[in-house]
Amino acid sequence: MANPEEMYQCQMVNCGYIYNPDKGDRKGKIPKGVQFADLPEDWRCPVCGASKKAFKPLAGPGSTKDS
Repeated sequence: MANPEEMYQCQMVNCGYIYNPDKGDRKGKIPKGVQFADLPEDWRCPVCGASKKAFKPLAGPGSTKDS
């Protein structure tokens, strides 16, 4: 099971999608096991279309808890 530090949450208003490497992104054709840092730079949130820059980790440095 992925640690919170490995899960990233979209910070766009009304979204909140969480990228979990244990699940990958079926819509974006990202297989299970791919870490957020290893996603292609052009990857987009499957819910709202935001870029990777709109995401923060759930825990650790720069996390959603630091906001």
